[in-house]
Amino acid sequence: MQYNIHTAKTNLSALVEKASKGDSFVIAKAGKPMVKVIPVSMQENVKRIGFLKGQITIPDDFNQMEQIDIIDSFEGKA
Repeated sequence: MQYNIHTAKTNLSALVEKASKGDSFVIAKAGKPMVKVIPVSMQENVKRIGFLKGQITIPDDFNQMEQIDIIDSFEGKA
């Protein structure tokens, strides 16, 4: 189900109650869907920060990589 912002704001308590029981809905602005309201229990499939943890390695000299080239670029030497 989709509701415009005004309707959602006016009926927020009732809509949140419905969503908490599994009846998710979309809030739209000028007919364009903006957000989807779902119960917290359905958020288990949402990707979280850190999903690449352990899959990326950063070199120890990361902060110094290409340092000379960058300095030369700022000083007009490159």
